Amino acid sequence: MKTPLLLLTATALLAPALFAAEDPIPRDGRKLSLRNEIQLAIDKGLRFLKTQQKDDGSWSDADPNHPALTALPLVAFQREPSGRYLKEQPEFMRKGYAFIRTKAQPDGGIYTKGLSNYNTSTALMALLNSGDPKDEPMLKAAKDFIVSQQAKGLTDPSLDGGISYGPTGTSRQHPDLDNHLVGLEALRAYQAARKNVEGEGKQLNWQAAIEFINRCQNLPATNKEKWASGDEQNKGGFVYFPGDSKAGEMKLPDGRLALRSYGSMSYAGLLSFIYADVKKDDQRVVAALDWLKKNYTLKENPGMERAGLFYYYHLMTKALAAADVKTLETPKGKVDWASELALKLINTQAGDGSWVNDTARWMEKDPVLVTTYCVLSLEIIFHRL
Repeated sequence: MKTPLLLLTATALLAPALFAAEDPIPRDGRKLSLRNEIQLAIDKGLRFLKTQQKDDGSWSDADPNHPALTALPLVAFQREPSGRYLKEQPEFMRKGYAFIRTKAQPDGGIYTKGLSNYNTSTALMALLNSGDPKDEPMLKAAKDFIVSQQAKGLTDPSLDGGISYGPTGTSRQHPDLDNHLVGLEALRAYQAARKNVEGEGKQLNWQAAIEFINRCQNLPATNKEKWASGDEQNKGGFVYFPGDSKAGEMKLPDGRLALRSYGSMSYAGLLSFIYADVKKDDQRVVAALDWLKKNYTLKENPGMERAGLFYYYHLMTKALAAADVKTLETPKGKVDWASELALKLINTQAGDGSWVNDTARWMEKDPVLVTTYCVLSLEIIFHRL
């Protein structure tokens, strides 16, 4: 079956080797200067990250038990535009890979004490490009572990089809849209890197996965959950999991309560649909983009103020690039989102090459994590200019 353009674009975001080039050619010659500034910001960010690696090969002071916090910087080095780190596989990267391997568990996951799906999914994406054939059994086991986290037959059927934090380290083990997205991204990355064929190992129920995404969207036409709202402020956007929004709820003019759609999860929902091969003209994708256009801003994570702001930027970049959106028609006019976000990040980078959020929620006071989000975003934008 022919792979749709939308999925090809999304897959390219997951395969750094597809981008590697000695001298990438700019799509728009008028933006060569901005591309040069982006490259400088990427270089500064990567230099900062390199100085933060621990002696054992890990990154981050926030929680060294989570291999994801080591995997994410490794992916940032892998996706550096010239591809030099992929080719050279320097010693510091090999140390990072070695640290991640120590976290492999008998059940196939790659984690220590919790967030087993997030850690496994992120570690899988980093190790796919380690260049070591000995990693293959571990990668296949990790892929099967992620698939095994897909929910089925839960007491609350609205959660079926989704992917959760996993079986360890959290009191809430049911699915949510963020974990669902990370799991789908890792599975698509595995397929892209290893040209995985249907029938090899455990396989995700993709239709059930799509139905879970549906039930996270404020779109009554396709989400039959009672809470789904078609009001002007929320229609098309997404919540954290069916019936729950981290942005809370709001009272509508007719007295009904609506769960608030919010920025980061609305980009997560759009990207999840893309990874699940939902077409660009599908009403769910169209509605998601409509909400994102109406609520476009770089000042905050819409609905969450500054909480999760840099993760919001990261998801925005991945989702709009995967959807091949060049400009957004916002209430304030047409926006070249990639250039605008690049300039925002360049202008807020600290002298040592780092970024950090002044709001701590979701670990965004960790400069390693936030710098990694920013470098990954700039690397994607670099290839769109």
